[in-house]
Amino acid sequence: MEGETFLWLIRHAPVDGVKGTIHAADAPADLGDRAQLETLRQRLPQDAASYASPSRRTVETARALGLEPALVTEFGEQDFGDWTGRRHDELAADGGQAYAQFWSDPARGRPPGGESFEDQVARVRLGLARIGTARATLVVHSGTIRAALCLALDLTPQAALRFVIDPLSLTRIDRLATGWRVVSVNQRVA
Repeated sequence: MEGETFLWLIRHAPVDGVKGTIHAADAPADLGDRAQLETLRQRLPQDAASYASPSRRTVETARALGLEPALVTEFGEQDFGDWTGRRHDELAADGGQAYAQFWSDPARGRPPGGESFEDQVARVRLGLARIGTARATLVVHSGTIRAALCLALDLTPQAALRFVIDPLSLTRIDRLATGWRVVSVNQRVA
C-alpha cells in the first residue's frame, strides 16, 4: 500500500455490566467518566475517518467522543463462542478441561464455538487493509488493539497478549511506506 496511514486506536469505555463476564456484542458502555471522554476527544484529530467494531459498547463510546464511525466487522473482539455471557470464575469452577486448556495457550486456544487470538489477528489484518491512507480513529476492543500491535511490531500472538490495554486508553500506530511505527501504547490521557 502506498502512502501513510496514521491510526488513533481507542479502547471502548468500560462495559456497564457484571465484572468478570465475557460480554456479548450488545453489552452497553459505561459512559460515566465524562472528563476522560472529553480529554480523549480533544486528543483526536479533527479531520480523520472514523471506524469502530459493530459492538454496542464501541459504537456508544465513539458517539460519546463525537464520532460517527463506519462499522468494520473485522475489528470485533475475539469470539468466545459458548462462553459468551458467562463469568470467568464460573467457567474456572465448572468449565471443565476446555477452559483450563484454553488458558494454557490463549493465543492458539479456541473456546467451544469461538475463535483463537491468532484468528482475531488474521481478521484484524483484513480490517486494517480496508483503511486507506490518511488519518483514522478506531474505537475498538483490547484484543483488537493487541492484534494491531502484533501486526505492527511483527510479534507472535503469544507476545502481543502481554500488552495491557485499559478502557478509554489511546494507542497510536502509523503505517508508513517503510513499515509500521508505534508512537504510544495504552495512554490514559486524563
